[in-house]
Amino acid sequence: MPESVENLRIWQEGMQLAKDIYRASSSWPKEEVYGLTAQVRRAVVSIPANLAEGVGRGTAAELSRYSRIALGSAYELGTLLRLARDFGYLAHANFEELNVRVSSLAKQISAFISYQEGRK
Repeated sequence: MPESVENLRIWQEGMQLAKDIYRASSSWPKEEVYGLTAQVRRAVVSIPANLAEGVGRGTAAELSRYSRIALGSAYELGTLLRLARDFGYLAHANFEELNVRVSSLAKQISAFISYQEGRK
């Protein structure tokens, strides 16, 4: 178990990704404030938030469980970003950069889960 969630690279990357997604989505149409914009923001915030909750629960089993939730949110985010691109809210180049980061983070979370579950 990490002593602090802040020591986890996946948490750090999730936090930075959340900041970048908030910036990217700030220019999306106002009619999407309660639609796609809100959904994208909820999904990205869920990644580091669930990692933090898992660490806070204090057991490897809970950390693994909440890490799986964070992983699900990463996959959800990838889908939502594709929709934003398809609707023209997110430029192709911005989508590509964010999508690579989301995919990389998902792989890292998967590896972290495997590591945690191997320690049981």
